[in-house]
Amino acid sequence: MPLELIKEVNGVPEVEPLNKLHKVDFRSLQLGCDYSKKYIQGKLSRISPLTYGGNRTPILKIGLQEQENSDSENNTISVLFFGKLAKDCAKVFSEGDTIAVAGFIVLSSSTNRDGEHCLFLKAFEDFKSTVYVYVKSVIDFSTESMSLVPATRYIYTPLNELKGGMIVNVYGVVKFFKPPYLSKGTDYCSVVTIVDQTSVKLTCLLFSGNYESLPIIYKNGDIVRFHRLKIQVYKNETQGITSSGFASLTFEGTLGAPIIPRTSSKYFNFTTEDHKTVETLRAWASTHISPSSTLVKLCDVQPMQYFDLTCQLLGKAEVDGASFLLKVWDGTRTPYPSWRVLVQDLVFHGDLSHIHRLQNLVVDILVYDNHVQVAKSLKVGSFLRIYSLHTKLQSVNSENQATLLALEFHLHGGTSYGRGIRVLPESNSDVDQLKKVLECASLTANQCSDGICQSECEDSFPTSSGSVSLYEVERCQQLSATILTDHQYLENTPLCAILKQKAPQRYRIRAKLRSYKPKKLFQSVKLHCPNCHSMQEVLHESDLDQILQENATKTPDTKLQNTLLYDSKVWTTKDQRERKVAVHFVKNNGILPLSNDCLILIEGGTLSEIYKLANKFHSVIPVRSGHEDLELLDLSAPFLIQGKIHHYGCKKCSSLRPIQNLNNVVDKTSWIPSSVAEVLGIVPLQHVFVMTFTLDDGTGVLEAYLMDSDKFFHIPASEILTSDYLQESMDMIMNMLCPPGIKIDTYPWLECFIKSYNVTSGTEQQICYQIFDTTVADDVI
Repeated sequence: MPLELIKEVNGVPEVEPLNKLHKVDFRSLQLGCDYSKKYIQGKLSRISPLTYGGNRTPILKIGLQEQENSDSENNTISVLFFGKLAKDCAKVFSEGDTIAVAGFIVLSSSTNRDGEHCLFLKAFEDFKSTVYVYVKSVIDFSTESMSLVPATRYIYTPLNELKGGMIVNVYGVVKFFKPPYLSKGTDYCSVVTIVDQTSVKLTCLLFSGNYESLPIIYKNGDIVRFHRLKIQVYKNETQGITSSGFASLTFEGTLGAPIIPRTSSKYFNFTTEDHKTVETLRAWASTHISPSSTLVKLCDVQPMQYFDLTCQLLGKAEVDGASFLLKVWDGTRTPYPSWRVLVQDLVFHGDLSHIHRLQNLVVDILVYDNHVQVAKSLKVGSFLRIYSLHTKLQSVNSENQATLLALEFHLHGGTSYGRGIRVLPESNSDVDQLKKVLECASLTANQCSDGICQSECEDSFPTSSGSVSLYEVERCQQLSATILTDHQYLENTPLCAILKQKAPQRYRIRAKLRSYKPKKLFQSVKLHCPNCHSMQEVLHESDLDQILQENATKTPDTKLQNTLLYDSKVWTTKDQRERKVAVHFVKNNGILPLSNDCLILIEGGTLSEIYKLANKFHSVIPVRSGHEDLELLDLSAPFLIQGKIHHYGCKKCSSLRPIQNLNNVVDKTSWIPSSVAEVLGIVPLQHVFVMTFTLDDGTGVLEAYLMDSDKFFHIPASEILTSDYLQESMDMIMNMLCPPGIKIDTYPWLECFIKSYNVTSGTEQQICYQIFDTTVADDVI
């Protein structure tokens, strides 16, 4: 960048951008020499007003005084800046500033009183000149240099004003985040959910080929600033994605903490207004957002808990290709003995003698799958935050003792719930506190270094060779093919215990899918009424064609054609029956819209004819002539057809209204099915998957009922019957969940929520179970 600001603390620059360049004394400047990679430095002694030369080119002239040779006669030189660089410098220069100019041309002029040739310098962007300004104080900026070219005034949009297609700048408080992880492509991805004073949440999917360019977030409650965030609507949810030029800053959210931007970029704008915005968001968040309770110390952990841990890495070793060992500590001791992995046969990195001295303060964490590569890259001694770490109490058989209980620590594969590892800088406030705790704990551990104390410590901590199934079983269980969308506080309940309890109850389970029904997956799609909860089959195309043909025998009534609502066209088919087919084109404020925005009403059409029209027009409604108005067919047929999707209504709950009520639809270009249904008095039926899963967790077998429209499989039930691609996708998912031709031991584990309820059939009462708030994991799809 042509103009940069360098912060000085106690007269010492925080960064040295000129280290690789050669500094030139004023006295040694000569005509004809190459100064493209050299610089001069001095004190700004005078500034002339900005002037304009030929072609209105801006020119700024300054006097630069050499500080080292202040007594010399030639200690001051004139510098001329041209073009945009001149305008930018004029906005920020003040007399007395220390500045450096890198990349310049030396010229001469006869301007002094004696007529001697005087040297002056010329600097401009085309010559790649760069000007550095050293300042003694800035508002809590980072230690990186900052661009001042020239500060653009950014407008920030509140989250409740976002609309699809906008590219915006926003501020927000982090409610949830996933540390950057490698996506299925070549980019890194991070998911961040933010909220602002409007209490509207926005989830952002951020991608970049550079890990460091994604937001540097350490915990919920951090404040982020996003520039050039693109807004889109996906599945009726507003979300943000990266666009060209996306940039971010992150700030600690704690009230009173220094406002220091976190960013990998050297160049960014941060004004007094930005400073006030961060302070305002901090104050609002302190009273409206509960502080994160996921950060837990080792002394407070409990079995079957998911938490975030701030710790220091003491050692690491690869266990196998899919798992990696991290030895960490946070200066506190776990309430239960910690399970250990023997490292004799492993290539271990770290100081084992130091780890041995700390003994009961060190815990072993096994990380799996996608986290292994990150773990390999960690440096021993670095400070870490490990997100969504899982603890479990396991029994360990020892030759010398009775069965012991040991606390295991696992970072499971995947990125659900923000699982991941992030290295914290030593400047982080949490690291500051951790260092103090570690220093005290290390002193105490060194004092407890005699033989008796050591033997007591060793006896209390069981070890494992790593070859037993102790962590393998847990790993298999936790690499779940499904994830939970809520209620994470619930603990797992074995199926044998569920089968003994009364209904209604809610449970969290971990089991395998032994079998499912129906096997022909297209048969699982049903129509469900949200009012009366009735269920019906989706009409087969041949049955639908039969209904349409039966209604095609009636001739369209000419009196009902060409109304204020629609224009009508009628034609006669060329078959033996010579059917009359009427098409009514619904107008928008009296004007016929383009075909891709137009709703048509059709009388006397067959299914093949309707499909042809549905490919050309936005929506089709099959109708027939009534006494006073066009009317819908029997609700056995769809009330609306859009492309290949059929929308049905409930016969029992609907109370049909005249077709003329379509005039009351506000948006006559989108023709939203729910809006059409509302004005026509129809209660729409919902396409749902209805399946029975037989679940087995080794303690019992249970049948659970699944009813889902699009959340469990991430596949819309309304579209699957007409899409070969979606049918193949669902076949693949079911083959992943319940693989054919192999033993159930190798099936993936499913983590699910199920609820029990009573069903009465005649005089008999039965307890049934239904899956809820569960979805197939992204890496399965």
